[in-house]
Amino acid sequence: MLNLTERQWVKHTVFHVFEGFDDLKWKKQGSVKISFIILALFFFGVIADGRLYGYQFRFPDDKIFNIVPYFVKSVVLFIVWVVGNRAVCSVLDGEGSMKKIWIYCSYALIPYISQLYINVVLSHILVQDEYIFMLIIKIIGTLWTGILLLSAVKAVHGFSLAKTLFAVLLTLAAMFIILFLLILLLSLIQQIYVFVYSVFSEISYRIKV
Repeated sequence: MLNLTERQWVKHTVFHVFEGFDDLKWKKQGSVKISFIILALFFFGVIADGRLYGYQFRFPDDKIFNIVPYFVKSVVLFIVWVVGNRAVCSVLDGEGSMKKIWIYCSYALIPYISQLYINVVLSHILVQDEYIFMLIIKIIGTLWTGILLLSAVKAVHGFSLAKTLFAVLLTLAAMFIILFLLILLLSLIQQIYVFVYSVFSEISYRIKV
């Protein structure tokens, strides 16, 4: 019997790659609170990865810090993944709710998030010739998270492995479509803003004259 605490369930899903999420589903466990903590760690980890590397591994970047790209690469991408997966898997008769997809997939991010922080620390300890160790950690963390995401999607929707792979491919396609539409929407909003601002400026100028 798996009578685990919320934090122990997180550890169980991460280290029991193939059956951890099935156990999580069977015991009806998973914490929204912990999933938000994980997402926050993901956000700050992406910032750390982009800004806090040691000087030997730091590439030239903008001196002005802009939080938006890091938010998009972490929080927005995760939300788009969850929405895309829910949309695709509802068509494929998946069992998972939006809440469960959110929780399971956030747990799956832990190895990738861990490697972000580990490599930031190592960048202040290692020299450039030892970058191979950081690269190995990055590859392990990325592959580990990839396998966990497959396991999470498979468990939450009750799919076979083949159907899970198909669902993931469709989810990636859905993400591309959603992001494309978001870019179009933002571009339209920007054009409307510029138009309204120019009209307002012209009217203000005419009134003053």
